[in-house]
Amino acid sequence: MMTPRPDLAPDATLSRGEMETLQREIADVAVFADDDPPLEPETLSNPLAATSTGGEPPIVAGVDQSFLLDSDDSGDEDGGTDDRALSAVVAMQAGEVIERVFAVTPLEIPYIPGLLSFREGRPILDALEELSVEPDLYLFDGSGRIHFRQAGIATHMGVVRDVPSIGVAKSLLCGSPREDLENLPAGTTIPIEATDRVDAPEGTLLGYAVQTKQYESSSRYVNPLYVSPGHRVGPETAAEVVLALSEGYKLPEPVRLADSYATEAKGEVVDGGE
Repeated sequence: MMTPRPDLAPDATLSRGEMETLQREIADVAVFADDDPPLEPETLSNPLAATSTGGEPPIVAGVDQSFLLDSDDSGDEDGGTDDRALSAVVAMQAGEVIERVFAVTPLEIPYIPGLLSFREGRPILDALEELSVEPDLYLFDGSGRIHFRQAGIATHMGVVRDVPSIGVAKSLLCGSPREDLENLPAGTTIPIEATDRVDAPEGTLLGYAVQTKQYESSSRYVNPLYVSPGHRVGPETAAEVVLALSEGYKLPEPVRLADSYATEAKGEVVDGGE
């Protein structure tokens, strides 16, 4: 697939200030609203729903990464610049896996909070080039608009490829929830608003805390996911999509399977001596 905006692709040789400037340019280009026509969350995992609308079920891709720590076997995923990233992509249609691909790419810079896409973006783009199908939607393990400069990895990759994308993060990078997030019932969504740490007017809706799963026992609870639009998807649709794809699990199925495949592929690479 051709990259519509190669000028906005992550460049690890930039200075920190230049990276942040590029992120602001990406946020200006990003569309934090639904395409017309919008995605129909109920068609993503239900082929009968897709049939009733007269179209083929959309293809949804989950993207996650593992790391090959050449210089450190401690298991610290921050690693160093001699290490490699293994980017895994799992494409699904109507709830079934139709393609799995991965790519292994050297990491050029260490982890820097807020600049994840400059560390992991190139490896992800390499993996996406391996796909033979063209997904209608991408779900990334990371933030979208819930980001200091409104340009997390889901936004960066979505804009560079000009594809609908959603960020699914396990922790809240920035912003403030409108309500308490402790022990929420499954299916609950709580808006996340911009604060003065975000390059957006305070109170701007960045995304949602989405409670995809919860224990029945009150003695323990599952934390929510932090879901935000990456590109060409609105915040409400992003939350609905993640709920629609997360039946029985905390993570939406494409991301969960990408995480599992990243671990499997890492074993293949290590055993193969690559």
